[in-house]
Amino acid sequence: MAGKTVFGFAGYSGSGKTTLIEQLIPRLIARGLRVSLIKHAHHDFDIDKPGKDSFRHRQAGAAEVLITCNSRFALLHELRGAAEPTLAEHLERLSACDLVLVEGFKNDPIPKIEIHRPAHGRPLIYPENPYVVAVASDADMVLPPPLSRLDLNDAEAIAAFIVAYVRPADVA
Repeated sequence: MAGKTVFGFAGYSGSGKTTLIEQLIPRLIARGLRVSLIKHAHHDFDIDKPGKDSFRHRQAGAAEVLITCNSRFALLHELRGAAEPTLAEHLERLSACDLVLVEGFKNDPIPKIEIHRPAHGRPLIYPENPYVVAVASDADMVLPPPLSRLDLNDAEAIAAFIVAYVRPADVA
C-alpha cells in the first residue's frame, strides 16, 4: 500500500461508519497523527455543480479539472469508461500523512474494524473477511480470538485500539 499506514472500516449502510470516523479523526489528531481519509462510494457522486466553470470544463471533455483557492483544492478526474482505480492507486495520490483511514473497500487486504449493529438484522462480515481485526458494536458479543470486541459508543477506546494496532512500538 505504497508505504502508507492504512486502517479501514467496513459495515453495512447505516451501521455508523461515517459517524464513528468523524469522532475518531480529532482523537487521532490529538495523539499527534496527521490523518487522511479515503471513502469509497457505491453510487455515482459529483461534488461539482452544473453551471459552474469547472463543471462546464469537465462536460467539455477535460480529463482532469483542479479547482483551487487559498484554503483548499479539489482534483476532479473523469474516468470516462476506464476502470475504477484500486485502493493502492488512490493511496499513491495522497500526500504524506501518518495514517490513512479507509471507509469501504471492505475486501481489500488492509486491517479493518467491522461496524455492526445487530438490531439492523444484517449478518457479521468478519467470518468471511480475514482482514477484520475487531468488531465495534452497540451490543455484547463473544468473538473468536484474535478478534477484539469494541464498544461502538466509546470512540476514545477505539482510537486507542487503532493507535496500538498501527503503532505498537509507540504504545509500549
